[in-house]
Amino acid sequence: MRQLAESGLELRRPVTFLVGENGSGKSTLVEAIAEAYGINVRTGRGSRERKVSVHECSPLGQHLQLDLTAQGAAYAASKRLKRRSFFLRAETAFDFIEYISSIGVIVPGYWQEDLRVRSHGEGYLTVLGSVISEPGLYLLDEPEAALSFNSCLRLVALLHDAAAAGAQIICATHSPILAATPDADIIELDSEGAHHTTWDRLELVDHWRRYLARPDRYLRHLVGE
Repeated sequence: MRQLAESGLELRRPVTFLVGENGSGKSTLVEAIAEAYGINVRTGRGSRERKVSVHECSPLGQHLQLDLTAQGAAYAASKRLKRRSFFLRAETAFDFIEYISSIGVIVPGYWQEDLRVRSHGEGYLTVLGSVISEPGLYLLDEPEAALSFNSCLRLVALLHDAAAAGAQIICATHSPILAATPDADIIELDSEGAHHTTWDRLELVDHWRRYLARPDRYLRHLVGE
């Protein structure tokens, strides 16, 4: 994160994907951006819940400074508009679904049906479609974890449509499907820092191509003959 502290990082488009190996810092960065914006990341319920104090933030979240656009600054300054912003990580989504579905009343801004009767993936996609429904800042940490191939394609369409409607989306992902979202900006995090790149130059895309073409070339080093 030294590069981030020294030279910053420009988000150029409405949808930005942060891509990199485990431990590269992409999830840490997404969480820190949410904290710097004033979103509660502890419950996974965004700014609709109690705001986290600066002392509860991660070290990066405490020191990160956001250079917001005029529209972003207006959203951050307005309590009503800021409620549209949201942070969600895949591993906390089930608790979020359980919490909202168990209330027993319709909560404005959320889904209306009981998602506990749906599969995890179906419920999670419904959550995303519900909360990313209007202009705002949305930060997602590996949303593909609960989704099938076809559900990932549906999420691509959802993200693309939300961006066209005025949303700003920042997503940490390992999915080559999500990273292929049309008009998205891709930032790859590696040992050399963070750099803008294109889908076809991503290391994860290269690995998936090679693996799907010849899985034995990878598995022979891991699985005994």
